[in-house]
Amino acid sequence: MLSQAIGAVLPAALAVALSPFPLIAIVLILSGAQGRRNGLLFATGWIFGLTVSATLVSLLFGGADDPDNTSSAIADWGRVLAGGALIGLGARTWWKRPRAGERAEPPRWMASLDDTTAGRALLLGALLSGANPKNLILNASWSTTAP
Repeated sequence: MLSQAIGAVLPAALAVALSPFPLIAIVLILSGAQGRRNGLLFATGWIFGLTVSATLVSLLFGGADDPDNTSSAIADWGRVLAGGALIGLGARTWWKRPRAGERAEPPRWMASLDDTTAGRALLLGALLSGANPKNLILNASWSTTAP
């Protein structure tokens, strides 16, 4: 039973943990002023954001594996809409990518990480994890399929 639960959750957990956003952000935060403090606060915000989003998704879609439950149909349509949204976001990113020879501008949030404050590091960690569409979809996938 435990091995089934770990097997169901592990792929989504690895996808969230190996996301490039926190890795890039933590490197930039650690290299800035007050890097240790801000790095710990960013990690705390990251864990808090994931916890809140996982809790909300579990509360909303916790009974989605039961066919008699009304949240099952909602979860099924949610998966279809989430898949369509991810395809749309991927296509949008593909079309907006820099062409050959063009220089890609770094995102504003990334450029401001060198001189971030403690509160901003905490908030940025929470937002990059909890409000990230990929993390929300991964949280929904494991919470509706975990035994």
